[in-house]
Amino acid sequence: MPTTKIDSAANTDMTNNVTSVTVAAAQTETTNYPEWNNPKWATWYGYYNKVPDLKAIINAKATWTVGKGYDANPATKTILNKLRGNGKDTFTTILQNNVKSYTIGGDSFAEIVRNGSKIVNLKPINPNRINIRGNSRGIIARYDQTLEGKIVNKFKPEEMFHLAWDRNIDEIHGSSSIEAIEDTILSFNEAYADMKIVFHRYVKPLIISSVDTDDEIEIAAYKAKLDKAVENGENLVVPKGTLDKMERMSIPQYSTLDPIPWIQQLQRRFIIANGVPEIILGHGADATEATSKIIYLAFQQMVEGQQMFLEEQIKAQLDLDIKLKFPASIEPAAQEDFSKERNPENMQMKFDKKK
Repeated sequence: MPTTKIDSAANTDMTNNVTSVTVAAAQTETTNYPEWNNPKWATWYGYYNKVPDLKAIINAKATWTVGKGYDANPATKTILNKLRGNGKDTFTTILQNNVKSYTIGGDSFAEIVRNGSKIVNLKPINPNRINIRGNSRGIIARYDQTLEGKIVNKFKPEEMFHLAWDRNIDEIHGSSSIEAIEDTILSFNEAYADMKIVFHRYVKPLIISSVDTDDEIEIAAYKAKLDKAVENGENLVVPKGTLDKMERMSIPQYSTLDPIPWIQQLQRRFIIANGVPEIILGHGADATEATSKIIYLAFQQMVEGQQMFLEEQIKAQLDLDIKLKFPASIEPAAQEDFSKERNPENMQMKFDKKK
């Protein structure tokens, strides 16, 4: 006779059988002679090309940082106006390329072509083909350009315009802005893929047929006709007595979790990671005018920080002084609003209204 007493209950071992979420440790250079070639460049570049929201954010960052142009003295402008990159570039498009590249993978590279001491070109190079080599003291010694695993060019540090974005500790390379949101990107694509299936099943639901035969040939013939009818949106007529019933297995409305808040939350993580707010991308209708101004002002600081980074690196590596233009500053308007807010008469009016 089986034991049916309540004290026979036993605990499971969920503590040891359910995997906890962890964050992987960062990998840094551990040798006396560090070498770096981004192992995930192709993956992150694929995200940039395949995830439209991510691409829009990175492109907006590049456009706002560089797109308005720059100021420089006539001699510097003469030099920069002649730079053609791959032959069809301008100095502005070269810089935009750099911003996108170092945002995606952490680093951007361009060969500094000189005629004597004069700079005659900046030629962008695919970061996936560059190995950065450091010496025993962690100083960059040279850059190796590779093709199919073989070194085809070697560059001295002064021959490479290298922008290492968000460089940390003693690393000889920058940090990708995509790495921190890689899980978010995968969740974002997963949510869209799931919803694609859900909405497709509203239009073309699964059909379960109960047929009065077990003959595999007859079932295969019926299956082919049913699939063709569904594909073409046609009706299917069958002889009486050969089909017991047919059920449509569509997903009922409101039967699943609403994915929109989840997708919006993932979009916010994109924005936080890259500092490009929704209003810059052309949406964000829920924001008030006052809130939009504060958001825009915060975005302005990010863009100006990017511009300062480029200006300093251009001076340090190319010995050229430029000043990148900010597209449209909202700071004067924000200060004017703040002054009106603090005006004694306006404050008194608000106080009177409260009373």
